[in-house]
Amino acid sequence: MKKEHSVKRLPMLPSTISAMIALLALTGCTPTIKIEPPDKPIVINLNVKIEHEISIKIDKELDELLTNDELF
Repeated sequence: MKKEHSVKRLPMLPSTISAMIALLALTGCTPTIKIEPPDKPIVINLNVKIEHEISIKIDKELDELLTNDELF
């Protein structure tokens, strides 16, 4: 003789069905990220002020020679 096993099924509640439908709907709404280059080139404005100061030390003898108009 064979014994028959009976499987008891639990009634599905409407809230469980609604939760399953909501879960399936949310998995279809995955966010996408797009990375696109800009239409216009990137412009960087830099206001830079550069000042140079050059100091030259000259011996007095050389200074007198340079001030001599006959050399130049």
